[in-house]
Amino acid sequence: MAGKQLSLTPAVDPTAKLVDTELGAYTEVGARTILNEVAMGDYSYVVNDGQITYTTIGKFCSIAAMTRINPGNHPMHRATQAHFTYRASAYFPGESDDADFFAWRREHHCTIGHDVWLGHGAIVLPGRNIGTGAVIAAGAIVTKDVAPYTIVAGNPARPVRRRFSEAVEDGLMDLAWWNWDHEMLRQALPDFRKLPVEDFLSKYKGVKAPRQMAVI
Repeated sequence: MAGKQLSLTPAVDPTAKLVDTELGAYTEVGARTILNEVAMGDYSYVVNDGQITYTTIGKFCSIAAMTRINPGNHPMHRATQAHFTYRASAYFPGESDDADFFAWRREHHCTIGHDVWLGHGAIVLPGRNIGTGAVIAAGAIVTKDVAPYTIVAGNPARPVRRRFSEAVEDGLMDLAWWNWDHEMLRQALPDFRKLPVEDFLSKYKGVKAPRQMAVI
C-alpha cells in the first residue's frame, strides 16, 4: 500500500470484498481482504488476505496480512455442526438458511479499540474485545479480552508485558489524540516522531482539538 496518497475517500483494492461495511477517512483495505458487517474508523488499515466479520474497529489500527477477526462459530451443540443445517439453501431447493443461527453469530461481536496493532496471521475469536493501544503478536490466537496497552502473544494469547506505566496509559487515554482533526495531527507530527511518550503527554496535556468527523 506504500506510495498511495490517502484521502477522505477510502483506498480499497479492487480484489477486496466489502459487505455492509463502513470505512472512515484515510483508511485502506488490501488485496483479497473480506470485510463483512464491519465498521472501521479513520486512518485504520488492513492489508492483504484478511477476513473480518461482525467487528467494530477504532481509529489508527494497523492490521497485518492474513489476519482473521471473528471467524464463524459452528453449532457444536447440535447433532451436527455441518453447513447444511444453517446454509440449507445451497443443498436443498426451496429450503431457507437458518436466520436464527446467523443472528446468534452476530451476537458475538468483536470490538477493537484505537491504535491497535494486529500482527501477521493473528486470529481474534468471536466476541473478544481488544483495548486501545494493544499489540497482538504475529500468529497469536486471542481467546480472551485484551486490556488497553497490553502486548499479548501465543496460542492462546497471553500477556507479555504492558507497553507503558499506568500513569502513561491513563495520560494517553485522557489525551485521546486519536480524536484530533487532520490538521492537528499534522502540526503534532514532529512531536509524535521525536518526543518520548512522557514528554509528549507533558506538552499536550489538556489539549482538546476538534474531532475528525469525516466518515464515509
